[in-house]
Amino acid sequence: MSMMKRTFLAFLLLIGISVSVLGIEAWRSTQMQPVSEAGLPPGAIPIYLDGKLTAHFLPADLEQLNLASFVDAEEGKTQDGWLLRDVLALFLPPVILDSGTRIQVTSSSREKTAELTWDEVALAENMVMFDLSGRGTLKLVAKQGKLAARDEWVQDVDKIEVFLP
Repeated sequence: MSMMKRTFLAFLLLIGISVSVLGIEAWRSTQMQPVSEAGLPPGAIPIYLDGKLTAHFLPADLEQLNLASFVDAEEGKTQDGWLLRDVLALFLPPVILDSGTRIQVTSSSREKTAELTWDEVALAENMVMFDLSGRGTLKLVAKQGKLAARDEWVQDVDKIEVFLP
């Protein structure tokens, strides 16, 4: 093979690799592309990652997740819903969630916020989850930990913020 052919093939290989890398990066950027808050449908709950609107969901979107349930200790009522860790895994890459990650769940109408660490959310025994209220809004509840008492539950959730370490 002549030197000219080798140089040409090396050049083609370099172009092919470059196009592949650029294509993969373009695809990855669309997966985490910021969402416009103005374009959110009514009742949507935005998820912010380090202050940037990253995703949103409606309660109906959670139906694809497995249901979890527990009986609360105060009133003996069954709480059914979707684990917060599963909800976050739907919209955020799981590799970014580690023990230093802080998660804030807010209800602006009730002026209430719960702040948890990823370790608290991920711990199966805590059962930190969203439950549908009688009005169709989500409330954040837990079997154990910071949200075990009904007074600590966050009703009418309208925002989730995730802060990376």
